[in-house]
Amino acid sequence: MKKVIVSGSMAYDRIMNFSDRFSDHILPDKIHDLNVCFMVDGVTENFGGTAGNIAYAMKLMGEEPVITATIGRDHHTYFDWMGKNDISREGITVVEGELTAGAYITTDKTNNQITGFNPGAMKYSSKLDFTALDPHQVMLLISPGNLDDMVNYPARCKEKGIGYVFDPGQALPMLSGDDLVEIIRDCFLLIVNDYEFNLILDKTGLSKQELLGLPANTIVTLGEHGSDLYEDSGVTRIPSFTPRRVVDPTGAGDSYRGGLMSGLLQGADLKASAIQGSVCASFAVECNGTQVYSFTREEFTSRMATRVAVAEPV
Repeated sequence: MKKVIVSGSMAYDRIMNFSDRFSDHILPDKIHDLNVCFMVDGVTENFGGTAGNIAYAMKLMGEEPVITATIGRDHHTYFDWMGKNDISREGITVVEGELTAGAYITTDKTNNQITGFNPGAMKYSSKLDFTALDPHQVMLLISPGNLDDMVNYPARCKEKGIGYVFDPGQALPMLSGDDLVEIIRDCFLLIVNDYEFNLILDKTGLSKQELLGLPANTIVTLGEHGSDLYEDSGVTRIPSFTPRRVVDPTGAGDSYRGGLMSGLLQGADLKASAIQGSVCASFAVECNGTQVYSFTREEFTSRMATRVAVAEPV
């Protein structure tokens, strides 16, 4: 495998802080007739989206990811950021009639959140050209993004004999049980957190063993408790790695996936690749924002050495 193509979203995350409690400004007996305005302290804009976040992590790991995604007419700031970080824009389609997908997140003093999400350009397919792909030279990582792409790209991968990783994430509620079974069946790797794994069980009606039997391999992430890697040979607990501080867990999952895919590109097995993913995620939580963290190769290797021997069968 020479190249990983990351299918997913490109988005701006606009984060606002409200200095009081939402509950102090919402009348319970008037919730049916809600009309409120929260004066925020300001807005910070972060570069986000699953494809952008995963590609950023892979670039930190020394790889050259290719993104297949859509972005809106307000793409210039994001493209400038990618240029500064030497991340390729090959494969990104600009939809001039839409804004880039955006999350508008307001957090109050007790960390309650109200979020609005505009899919914008994400409503359109990235139109990846599968005829140009060599199944021996490429793997796809299919992460949350355009729903048609999430359903159709796995089918095209199967037609072409291309290995793919399926990461349904926050798109799970919008995918049917039948679609999930078809997508997951025979994929190289299913990667989800423990809540998402149970949601798939609920939507498909499968047992745990039946679900684990669909893909070749499965990773279930468990937050600070690490992750479980399910292979034919058994289950291995991948440890978490201790960050210097925990500031914001947002985007840690995407960082895990970036580190994981980088390991696979480097020829490592799934266990070693998952460990790299876990280390990468530990750096992501140290910063407020998804594409803000960084590390040197020496810092990465040093942190990995602290717990790499802990990975063991469950």
